[in-house]
Amino acid sequence: MSKRILNVVTNVGHYDDPGHPTGLWLSELTHAWHVFDEHGFEQTLVSPAGGAVPLEPRALKFPNYDKTAKAWRNDPARMALLESTLSPEQVDSADYDAIFFTGGHAVMYDFPDSAGLQRITREIYERGDIVSSVCHGYCGLLNTKLSDGSYLIAGKKMTGFAWQEEVLARVDKLVPYNAEKMAKERGALYEKAKLPFVSYAVVDGNLVTGQNPGSAKETARKVAARL
Repeated sequence: MSKRILNVVTNVGHYDDPGHPTGLWLSELTHAWHVFDEHGFEQTLVSPAGGAVPLEPRALKFPNYDKTAKAWRNDPARMALLESTLSPEQVDSADYDAIFFTGGHAVMYDFPDSAGLQRITREIYERGDIVSSVCHGYCGLLNTKLSDGSYLIAGKKMTGFAWQEEVLARVDKLVPYNAEKMAKERGALYEKAKLPFVSYAVVDGNLVTGQNPGSAKETARKVAARL
């Protein structure tokens, strides 16, 4: 039986200010998808609301737009996957060996309070399978609680897009909250690389997290190694 990965993507297309578009950071999906594909894993896309996934415009510009992202955009079958993602209600967590939360600033809006995603994540984590995220994907873990009422990330070593990186990306005035600060408030043992925007991934048991868009491959490789 090949392992099965549930990739989580966003349905949100702009910040609070509609004049500032955002969406899925495509390479965070394509880099991980490519790694999982090489291992022969089966992959499925889910989003908080199901259906279509907007793309972050900044992710479609050099140097963020690389060969895996280009290949995805040029493949009608792959692009069709982003038009018809599953909703959490259509997902049985028992069908998956790992969940992987992709990023882009859009996920800050629809990942944290999705009860469906929280259910899936909790069930996967509590049976010892893998919960993973890259970049802002960790926003999907901020409010997830285990069956005993504790936060999943409490006491866990983890990483995700740093506040310093928000400032350097010049979106610190646009984002709805400071995700790094919230993770720490929930008891996470947050770590980051010494330099911003370099690849950095952390493994703590069956929790695997990557810091930024450049960490997607490393994060996916660590997930694959655990599987």
